Amino acid sequence: MAISEHSISVGPHTTFFLQAGDESATPIIFVHGWPELSLSWRHQLPAVAQAGFRAIAPDMRGYGRSTVYNEHGAYAQEHVVQDMLDLIDSLGIQRAIWVGHDWGSPTVWNMAAHHPERCIAVASLCVPFATLEYGWDGFLTHVDRSIYPEQELPYGQWEYMRFYEEAFDKATHTFDSDPLAVIQLLFRKGTSEGAGLPSATAFVRQQGGWFGGGEIPQFPRDEAVITEEELQTYARYLKQNTFFGPDSYYMNHTANAAFSANARRTLDLPVLFLHARYDYTCETMTSTLAEPMRSQCTNLVEHVVDSGHWMAQEQPAAVNEHLLHWLETSVGS
Repeated sequence: MAISEHSISVGPHTTFFLQAGDESATPIIFVHGWPELSLSWRHQLPAVAQAGFRAIAPDMRGYGRSTVYNEHGAYAQEHVVQDMLDLIDSLGIQRAIWVGHDWGSPTVWNMAAHHPERCIAVASLCVPFATLEYGWDGFLTHVDRSIYPEQELPYGQWEYMRFYEEAFDKATHTFDSDPLAVIQLLFRKGTSEGAGLPSATAFVRQQGGWFGGGEIPQFPRDEAVITEEELQTYARYLKQNTFFGPDSYYMNHTANAAFSANARRTLDLPVLFLHARYDYTCETMTSTLAEPMRSQCTNLVEHVVDSGHWMAQEQPAAVNEHLLHWLETSVGS
């Protein structure tokens, strides 16, 4: 199934997006996270299009060929959600199925919580409902203190998020020094070796920055997750746009919490959540991070995928199987 490239502009903002499938079919919007692109959904777009859906994946603001802003506040969820509303309005879409990963997850959760009339169903990879979209209070209380002692690591595996707030320029400069090396290092398959151990993200503040504040380690590309061409594409746009926009998503916890203050706390529409067994930062296998979702989503389906954080790219067959089965049995077309 062919994937085509498009863009729409609403006022000063442009959203680039990939699309596959019949434009008259039920739409599914795939929302990527940090530090990715619409390309991250390359395995899902043709699969759901082949199944009879209209598949759409935008570059989020600050990424790829969408508009880049130079103020942290421009990357608050309120503005990101409005981008998605503008996108579907421009395409004549009244209601859609929303699928998110990483920072794309709070966006699709916010769509469901703030604009249920624009949602048929919602799915998330790795990040549960009622966490990131609620700011620090949404996830800090779920840190497993048997792994992350509060006195030593007060922000647990989320210490790296606090580092953005304390030393944004330093964090971003490190990534900007070699975007290709960053992607090559990050996009790796998950393993069982980290189970029960602290995530590397917990030590960013202690070590004075990402990678200890020094040069980015050089790792070979993980062929199980990303091809050389895909690696070069990610790196090219991150070099062109810089990490300012992607990293600024982490600078809006207070604004995001305020935005969610009056949102719906219970979701009654069909919800799919895919746990990443080997994701030790957004860890949902043994911590309580997914518990609020279980009590606040009345039509929830959960599955565990044997992958690390980059689930859609590492285990596309499993993701597609769970997604398509859920669409068939819980959502319909």
